[in-house]
Amino acid sequence: MGNVFFILLLVAAMLATAVALVRGIIAFLRTTEEDLKNAGSGPSVSSMKQNRAMMQRVIFQAAAILLVVILLFSARG
Repeated sequence: MGNVFFILLLVAAMLATAVALVRGIIAFLRTTEEDLKNAGSGPSVSSMKQNRAMMQRVIFQAAAILLVVILLFSARG
């Protein structure tokens, strides 16, 4: 029964990873030429969105890996 809970959490983490990845790609595709030319005025709103989405992806991916490790250890014992 405990493994079912971890499997559901793993599926949720994988879906969250995919959603964050797609959001980051969409933010990347919406980057305009003006955003690229404003290199001296600091990060643009678009680049901040990209950064935030990719950081979320990394966090969700780490959670998914941690859940896989927990599942492997629980199946072992």
